[in-house]
Amino acid sequence: MADAEHAGIPDQSSPEQEHAFHYYRGNEIPWYVRVIWLGFWIFTVYYIIRYFFPAMQVELVLPP
Repeated sequence: MADAEHAGIPDQSSPEQEHAFHYYRGNEIPWYVRVIWLGFWIFTVYYIIRYFFPAMQVELVLPP
């Protein structure tokens, strides 16, 4: 019966008590995801320069 009472409670021992080191790593972004983001931003800059700015010049001078 005592085991059932403590079944849902996690062990609260510290790393010093366990004699083990805990290394936590953040969420590392894989290299291919970085390449995808870099390609996205390069395309965004290209699109803005090539299509958006010329279209805005026309829209500002002659609104629809």
